[in-house]
Amino acid sequence: MRVGLTGGIATGKSTVSAYLQEQGVVVIDADLVARAVTEPGGLAYEEVKAVFPSAFSDGQLVRAKLGDIIFHDSEKRLVLNELMHPKIRQQMLQQADEYEQAGQALIVFDIPLLLEGDWKQLVEQVVVVYCKADLQKKRLMERNQLTAEEAQARIDSQLDIEQKKRLADYVLSNEGTREALYQQIDQWLETVRMAG
Repeated sequence: MRVGLTGGIATGKSTVSAYLQEQGVVVIDADLVARAVTEPGGLAYEEVKAVFPSAFSDGQLVRAKLGDIIFHDSEKRLVLNELMHPKIRQQMLQQADEYEQAGQALIVFDIPLLLEGDWKQLVEQVVVVYCKADLQKKRLMERNQLTAEEAQARIDSQLDIEQKKRLADYVLSNEGTREALYQQIDQWLETVRMAG
């Protein structure tokens, strides 16, 4: 079974992802794959280098430079996404195939923008890590040392968390203790294993 794990910024998706890995679940992280495909020899390296040469130094992609280029230019951001997303998808599916051939029954794709993009067709179930927007904003301000306005701007760049919750097949509520979150993950894993 292939499951998509997503949430809003600072809702606790990384905590869930780390706990799943501790439980022996295979997690394929889209952010890590995105880094891998832009390394020298990676699936998207040559294309990204050809289109954004000023973001490279000594043959390596400098993420901060690329961020400066695309953060203020939506057209360039779109171009980058069109280059990267097919390569990220290709590599994630390849990894999932390899794990399944090795006997893994459950594969979790950790994709921050699962519901914003066209990733949903890759998975049989969508799990959303949820907390209310005011708590999300407070956590993000504390975690990243941001002002309320800066935090809100980052939150606004994603699909609204309430909308994500409605689109989920399963919701993990992360408004209490870490232990309470872990219990919910365990319960979810039980249902998945029983279904499998």
